[in-house]
Amino acid sequence: MAAAWGRAKRALATKLCIRVPTRQNDLEEDSYSPPARWEPCLLSPPAAASDTVAARDSVTEEKAWSPSLSLRRLSSSGSRSSNSKRVCAICLGGMRTSHGQALFTAECSHKFHFHCITSNVRHGNHICPICRAEWKELPFQGTQPADATHGRARVSPVNWPHDDGHMTVVRRLSHTYSGNLQEQFPVFRAPEVHIFNDDEHIDLQPGTMDGSNAVTGSVEIKTYSEFQAIQQSVTQKVFSILIRLKAPKSLDSVNSRAPLDLVTVLDVSGSMKGAKLALLKSAMSFVIQTLGPNDRLSVIAFSSTPRRLFPLRRMTITGQMRALQAVNSLVDGGGTNIADGLKMGAKVIEQRRLKNPVCSIILLSDGQDTYSLPSYDGVQQNHSVLVPPSILPGTGNHVQIHTFGFGADHDSAAMHSIAETSSGTFSFIDAEGSIQNGFAQCIGGLLSVVVKDMQLGIECVDEGVLLTSIKSGSYTSQVAEDDRNGSVDIGDLYADEERAFLITLQVPAAQGPTVLIKPSCTYQDAVTAENIQVHGEEVSVQRPAYFVDCKMCPEVEREWHRVQAMEDMSAARAAAEGGAFSQAVSILEGRTRILESQAAHSSDSQCLALITELREMQERVESQRRYDESGRAYMLAGLSSHSWQRATARGDSTELNTQIHTYQTPSMVDMLHRSQALVPSVVAMLNRSPTVAPSRSSSQPIRPTKSFSERLP
Repeated sequence: MAAAWGRAKRALATKLCIRVPTRQNDLEEDSYSPPARWEPCLLSPPAAASDTVAARDSVTEEKAWSPSLSLRRLSSSGSRSSNSKRVCAICLGGMRTSHGQALFTAECSHKFHFHCITSNVRHGNHICPICRAEWKELPFQGTQPADATHGRARVSPVNWPHDDGHMTVVRRLSHTYSGNLQEQFPVFRAPEVHIFNDDEHIDLQPGTMDGSNAVTGSVEIKTYSEFQAIQQSVTQKVFSILIRLKAPKSLDSVNSRAPLDLVTVLDVSGSMKGAKLALLKSAMSFVIQTLGPNDRLSVIAFSSTPRRLFPLRRMTITGQMRALQAVNSLVDGGGTNIADGLKMGAKVIEQRRLKNPVCSIILLSDGQDTYSLPSYDGVQQNHSVLVPPSILPGTGNHVQIHTFGFGADHDSAAMHSIAETSSGTFSFIDAEGSIQNGFAQCIGGLLSVVVKDMQLGIECVDEGVLLTSIKSGSYTSQVAEDDRNGSVDIGDLYADEERAFLITLQVPAAQGPTVLIKPSCTYQDAVTAENIQVHGEEVSVQRPAYFVDCKMCPEVEREWHRVQAMEDMSAARAAAEGGAFSQAVSILEGRTRILESQAAHSSDSQCLALITELREMQERVESQRRYDESGRAYMLAGLSSHSWQRATARGDSTELNTQIHTYQTPSMVDMLHRSQALVPSVVAMLNRSPTVAPSRSSSQPIRPTKSFSERLP
């Protein structure tokens, strides 16, 4: 028997290779995910095979995983140096013969780990990751067709573990079958899945998170009146009050924060080839290694069609390793179908059996949806239709979608609309090397959510005081019909994050102090799920009998500057969309001069940041070419940031020495430090935006103009 087995092995050694799963759990793994541990053996006798598997099991369990090593491996993916003969170009791990490793040599002579290349083929990749040659010989899954054996027997020892016809095989294919490979052989192509309730179990019982010490304090409510006094005989038609909310701090501990369910929807169309895809993999590696064991991640990759790489999986050491392998197996190709990618991401969210307290979707694309938004007579459909209705605000599964437009060719209008419709933010990644920083800033916020479902309430107190308006940006606000009450739906807040809302009142003539409003807010603690209500102090104004020349409150004045700058940005964008680029420049320049006048009397960082941003916008709307190239995306990212009062990536806003760092929280800054400490020098070289011209106005002297009070509406 042994002699017969030896002859069979020698005869088929170059034709057949079998991988044996070590555990039944591996056989039950999701079809999209790479198996936890597949142990290779090259047609050895059954007893020897089982011994090899057992020995390899022990080694695998004891082997430590280094995040920094994985990052270096990912960042160097795609290397075509001479090391490719000794290093697998997919996982960047060493390839050594006679060490129990199953190796696959492609027809182009490049060699890979067998388990890496089968994972690649499973996701529909049929080209060499190194030379891009199209393969005619590749792994396949399923029972071999009888007519494809050409008289050769299929060796399948009875003592080897079976998987109901799903044993993985490598077979040399004749040219007869290479032309219609998919029809003749069941290739490793992930089947379409309609059920997504296979999320990994999470323990939401008390004790898994230390909620007692998770947050320090509660939401702070501060108010600032435009003036301290109003003459008692005067009816003030427009009286401004600034209401500022600040979220509590959060302890920097994985066990004391709210865990996250994150779904990333990634564009891997043909335009993502080369450095773009390599940098995306590096950015995803950072995200994977940043998530904790209580966080869960699922990755959707889309081109012409979407596919789920793996279900919502906890980012334990094992989960991270599997996620890194799946992400690193991505290759580019095909068109751009954003809508279907989001639909699959929404299904993952909707059908999950268990829910972490925080949930979000990150969408990245460098192109335009060519499948779901056809143009009719030059007029395109509403971009908001790209967002699945099941996750819109007001539904039980509402999820924010944070979108990232990558490069100069993406559809910034669509990406901004998707984010705006879902209450998320839009970021513009115009420098390829800054994609990791953009992800890091976003993740820094998502991993520090301390407040959920916040609502601000405003109640007028004294008779005759009326609430006339609420400047809430993109947040939904409403004023009661009797103008005596109002509210703002705020949603989630990150640790130390602030929100500022300007309200205007009509104040009647009165004798004695007038009590204007009483603010309050309700929210849910993201860690403990406790419902909390906070009452602010009543806001009153003195009513002297004589005229008092009061100076406007600096905080109120600063907020008016921000609100009006945002309104001018929106007006300039509308002008640019209509082709009136000189008008757009004029609008932005006018607001810049007003802010420069303010900056001449103070060194307020918010004012200086707005000046820098407005100057950048002026340069990007000078012409149709500049506007199409980067101006539209830059302005939309800026508007997204200011309307939601949340940091977004645009230009150099994620650089540590930038002036445009508005709304960044300590957690975001910390995550940016981590990211930039890991960014390789080659990525840093790419980090300079090709679309940003040196500012010509940065050295212009500050020119005083009319005072702010003269320009108030």
